[in-house]
Amino acid sequence: MINQFIAEEILKTRGIHGSFLARPSKKNVGDFSLSVRVGDCVTHIRIQNTGDYYDLYGGEKFATLSELVDYYTAENGILQDKDGTVIELRYPLNCSDPTTERWYHGHLSGPNAEKMLVTRDETYTYLVRESLSKPGDFVLSVLTDEIGKNGAKRVSHIKIMCQNDRYTVGGTEMFDTLTDLVEHYKVKGIEEVSGNWVYLKQPYYSTRVNAADIDSRVKQLDKTTQQQQDGDGEKSKAGFWEEFDALQKLEAKVKKSREEGQRPENKSKNRYKNILPFNDTRVILQDTDPQVVGSDYINANYVRNTLQESTDQKVYIATQGCLATTVNDFWQMVWQENTRVIVMTTREVEKGRNKCVPYWPDLQSSKEVGPYVVTNTSEREATDYKVRVLEIAPPKLSRTIWHYQYLSWPDHGVPQEPGGVLSFLTQVNARQAESPNAGPMIIHCSAGIGRTGTIVVIDMIIETIDTIGLDCDIDIPKHIQMVREQRSGMVQTEAQYKFIYLSVSEYIQTTKAKDCAYMVSNRDRKSRKKTNKHRTGISLLLWLKYRLIQGKQERVSRKENRDMYVNRQAEKNPSQTKTVA
Repeated sequence: MINQFIAEEILKTRGIHGSFLARPSKKNVGDFSLSVRVGDCVTHIRIQNTGDYYDLYGGEKFATLSELVDYYTAENGILQDKDGTVIELRYPLNCSDPTTERWYHGHLSGPNAEKMLVTRDETYTYLVRESLSKPGDFVLSVLTDEIGKNGAKRVSHIKIMCQNDRYTVGGTEMFDTLTDLVEHYKVKGIEEVSGNWVYLKQPYYSTRVNAADIDSRVKQLDKTTQQQQDGDGEKSKAGFWEEFDALQKLEAKVKKSREEGQRPENKSKNRYKNILPFNDTRVILQDTDPQVVGSDYINANYVRNTLQESTDQKVYIATQGCLATTVNDFWQMVWQENTRVIVMTTREVEKGRNKCVPYWPDLQSSKEVGPYVVTNTSEREATDYKVRVLEIAPPKLSRTIWHYQYLSWPDHGVPQEPGGVLSFLTQVNARQAESPNAGPMIIHCSAGIGRTGTIVVIDMIIETIDTIGLDCDIDIPKHIQMVREQRSGMVQTEAQYKFIYLSVSEYIQTTKAKDCAYMVSNRDRKSRKKTNKHRTGISLLLWLKYRLIQGKQERVSRKENRDMYVNRQAEKNPSQTKTVA
């Protein structure tokens, strides 16, 4: 159970200003405490559970704890500390995992665990997951060597009970941590009730990671990769190589038709004869001659983030670099899809090899591409990229197309640091956002899978973080597997795979820094406001003091004038002096 001190440690290490978590109260059984990070400090708010409702001791009343939290998160109510400080509930922190071991998969169902283990198909592969039927307990899922009723290897699910903060699978043996329990049974094995023995040989590593913890995951993967390079091979396949290698094995199981790209009529339209689009996600050119076989073909696929549930899904088109014979088809795709932003991640020629023919005209000139005329109206060079403003026009209409060409990607390998790519994507997305009704962003390199896939996955994950928050769970291998099901070969090398991790980590650190800077700026602004109020108060006091002195002087002056008047009257009428006085 998380106590006050653990909550503070979690919020200070994993959270930022506005991060919060709810935990059971140790003082009053049934009550809860809401721990919130405010600046560099953590404050704790008591949540009362009367048995009928939840409330903040006199605040609004709610049927469930989650409804209470949702209410204040949505800014319907204002939370204030004792000193009047406004408490913001911005980023909920997920429950902390009981271990940092990568064989722990958290909130994973039994059927999904079975599917994963059977797909891996390595006997005695194991993982540990949270018990969904009894929160607080855990399950050890192991792929056995027995054949089950469905013809696949049987998966054994062994319950791990948590009793007084210690762990057991039953019997007298208790362990302080899940790691201790797993290490013990890796040596000994576990005897099931049926008498069968289950052994723990190969861990099934989780690739899920909390976004706020990705920096730790990167260091862990980097460390194990370095160990492998230093000769500690088999023990250290948990690095970037192990995850990427597992992805490569999964891709071999994706069997989808590429029939259109294999047609004799379309072979000349493919830059590389074996890099072809899947039929089910390919872009089909419209308004073409149905009598010409293959006239609707272009080597391009739609790519969507199917892992994120959204009615307004961002769509990308991943395609190859243009050939001289496909330039007209490319601009036909740009027009029919209402694309306003094109991202090019290669130079036209790299190390003497043609990567993409220039499908745009020279500055201040035009060229005809099929039924369209494309004009290059301006060009601007930035640190790592070039921006061109192009106009595409059929006979009566015209559209502005923004062409972003990234120039700092090396021919082999990846950029040395991700900052340039992240800045580039910020500019690209800002431009895309200026046209709410714009169609898919077109992204290409040479083959349309390596750098293109890397850029697409980075952008997808960044969008997820922006949408859900810094405490969302992300799974980079799962994202890559998902985009590979829409265009084969997306993300080609281990270096590109690692670059995605580094880019996401850099983005999260930058976002945290921005939030902290905003918090400091906001605090300074409030401080100045208080100072101004203080100054206003001083000015008011000085003014009152001045008026008091002025009033006193006026009274003295009036008395002196009256005395002078009395004296003059006395001089004129001595007999009335007493009366007047």
